Amino acid sequence: MAHSVAHPAGSGSGLAVRAEGLVKTFGTTRALDGVDLEIPTGTVLGLLGPNGAGKTTTVRILTTLLRADGGRAWVAGHDVTEQPDAVRRRIGLSGQYAAVDNNLTGYENLYLVARLYGMSRRAAKARANALLERFQLAEVAGRPAKEYSGGMRRRLDLAGALIAEPAVVVLDEPTTGLDPRGRHDAWEVVGELVAGGATVLLTTQYLEEADRLADMIAVIDAGRVIARGTPDQLKAQVGGERLELVVAEDDQLATARAVLAQVGVGEPTVNRQLRRLSIAVDVGPKALLEAVRRFDAAGPEPDPATEGAPVQVLDIGLRRPTLDDVFLALTGRRAEGADGSEGSEGEDGA
Repeated sequence: MAHSVAHPAGSGSGLAVRAEGLVKTFGTTRALDGVDLEIPTGTVLGLLGPNGAGKTTTVRILTTLLRADGGRAWVAGHDVTEQPDAVRRRIGLSGQYAAVDNNLTGYENLYLVARLYGMSRRAAKARANALLERFQLAEVAGRPAKEYSGGMRRRLDLAGALIAEPAVVVLDEPTTGLDPRGRHDAWEVVGELVAGGATVLLTTQYLEEADRLADMIAVIDAGRVIARGTPDQLKAQVGGERLELVVAEDDQLATARAVLAQVGVGEPTVNRQLRRLSIAVDVGPKALLEAVRRFDAAGPEPDPATEGAPVQVLDIGLRRPTLDDVFLALTGRRAEGADGSEGSEGEDGA
């Protein structure tokens, strides 16, 4: 059952988080230029955007770490500017960098946070131990945090954000530095939080993460929210299907790219690391058959029309648009987490 949240006049009924026209400048740089956000109670909002788009500035304002130059915001029913202490009592925050005391043990870090939230010694001990177990840190609970790996420190920081079972949890790129198992565990924790009625604001550079966890997504760029909707709604904006293929060798990418440009719409995108290319298509099955025909017709010899190497296709098929496609379409660049990807401005001369 979702937590009941009292909202003052103007904050928006049924919303755990609301921001109206947030503005923030740093010198001559306008980091936020009128950001509006709404997060219904008991849901996850994924905030996506390229580096420097304003994600962390937004998070810092909503968590009272930074004062906006304009606009208003409410979190858990309280104005972040006029009632910062009340906001802090109702939120949990895990920032981009693990905020742990290196000289304290893992247990001492969590126990200290629990006591600062006003828990009794007994309750603080129980809560710290429970979270150490949940985040698979019990075996190293007695070691100083400075001896932890980066992933372990990140898990300890996540645990600290959940000490007080907050109504609103703000996770700023929470799984950066975690291995796949640690990332999966963090996803499970987010699911448990929402099932228990919490509201989550999640910024992430992993689009798979946003697709899996977020009920709604807001894309921010240059300090403005440029798109919002469910993952499926945003994918629908890209439209149609994508033709995707993987080639055997790096020197085949240019030829494959030229062929895709002839059968698709717009410019192909290339992931050099994976030797994978994709392009939007109007009629998927027809484009797929045409691409296969063109690759077969090229044969084993170089194609003079494309001035590239003959292509050995390891895999080819159609797929629905992903959030990465949405991100590229909206911002003109790949997400930071899309290693090796290029848009139409990539090195291949597009």
